Order: sequence, then C-alpha cells, then structure tokens
Amino acid sequence: MSKSDANRLIAIAQANLAEVAAGKMASEKSNNPDVKAFAQMMVDDHSKGLEETKKVAAAKNVTLPAEPDAAHKKMAAHLGTLSGPAFDKEYVSKAGVADHIKVHAALKDDIANAHDADVKALASKLEPTVAHHEEMAKKLNSAMK
Repeated sequence: MSKSDANRLIAIAQANLAEVAAGKMASEKSNNPDVKAFAQMMVDDHSKGLEETKKVAAAKNVTLPAEPDAAHKKMAAHLGTLSGPAFDKEYVSKAGVADHIKVHAALKDDIANAHDADVKALASKLEPTVAHHEEMAKKLNSAMK
C-alpha cells in the first residue's frame, strides 16, 4: 500500500476517533435533547466507521492512532471549559459542521484519488453517512442561532 493511501486510512481513523470522543463529551455535558441525540448518533455511527477502518488497516498492516490528534484534543479541552448553550453551539459548529465539511471533502478526495481498492471502498461506504451528518449538523446549527 502506498504511503498516501496509508495516510488516508489514518486520517479516516482520526476523524472517527475525534467524533466519538466529542460525541461522548456532548452526550454527558449537553442538556439540549437535539444536541444529545446528534451526539449519540456521532458516537454510534463513528464507532462503526472506526471498526470498519480498523479492519482495512489490519489487512493492510497500517497502524492507526489510538486517540484524537493534537487539534482535536485542543478542541476537546476548549469544549470542556464551556457549559449550557455555549457548549452546545461550539460543539455543533466545530465538531458538527466544521469537522464534517472537512471530512466529507476528504472522503470525496479519497474516493477519487486513492489507489488502493479497499481504501476507496471504505471511503465510498463512509461518505453517505458523513454527508448525512453534515446536513444534520447544519440544520441543528441553524436552529440554535
């Protein structure tokens, strides 16, 4: 497997790890039922996505990260300082909208440009879910303003 395709797998794993971690935090901290429901969906769907990614990585001998990267740890630390509506808005706009826009674009790039068939297939499998999350996050974000 090429280094670029291995890096694509690592990035997919990283995105899933970050969404699971942020979703767990939001499930615990938010009092907004819509935010809690969105957060639980992030935990459930991205846990599944991470498992799929781990299967491909294991087959390709690619070592995946075990925890979110520095940027997502920084976001989590910032979210940890917030509560109530301020937390909800920041979680939905950052982990919801901004992260899903970025990940959706990356998955589309993976589908178009990955050389490894299994990486392409994984990105193709995950892309509709991420697109759905992006739309939901945008609607939730608009409702909170």
